[in-house]
Amino acid sequence: MPSCCVISYHYQKHPLIAVVYSCTGANSSIQFFETIFMRPSFLCTLFFFMLLTCYGYAQTQQDSVEIRQAALDYIESQHDVKPEQFERSAHPRMVKRTFWTNKTTQKEYLRETFTDAMVLLAETYNQNGDKFPDNPKKEVIILDVFDKTASVKLIADDWIDYMHIVKLNGKWQIVNVLWQFNDSGAH
Repeated sequence: MPSCCVISYHYQKHPLIAVVYSCTGANSSIQFFETIFMRPSFLCTLFFFMLLTCYGYAQTQQDSVEIRQAALDYIESQHDVKPEQFERSAHPRMVKRTFWTNKTTQKEYLRETFTDAMVLLAETYNQNGDKFPDNPKKEVIILDVFDKTASVKLIADDWIDYMHIVKLNGKWQIVNVLWQFNDSGAH
């Protein structure tokens, strides 16, 4: 049984030929053999399986629509004072975090808010209709999607939110939010 194996490619001869060197135990005798395993048929088959693997984890157009809608429901629930819209977008165990500054000590710390508090916020924050402009900014950028997980950036008028969204039981829901004001001094 070989104790080591080194693979190198002979680009001077032909780029598709691999040379495999095999070393055996104590006597260090070297066996040399050349194998052509990069035939066009092998490459096509390899490419086909890689394509199938990638396709299996790719987002569908419907996934993109639903991910975007989860982010929009999150922000529009505050614009339109619709807590049920927020509940639709967020998982019950969602956590929203930001950095905050203690005004007395001037030390920064991590501040957390949970789904129940966000539902109350959606119900009360904009009751007078004066917290957002007439046409509020709500730009959703899907940063990445892999199978049942997505990363999204939401750009609002005064802050940005980075969200992790997961697909559970066929529904995309926000599970994590990291946000900050455009002016970090407001924290």
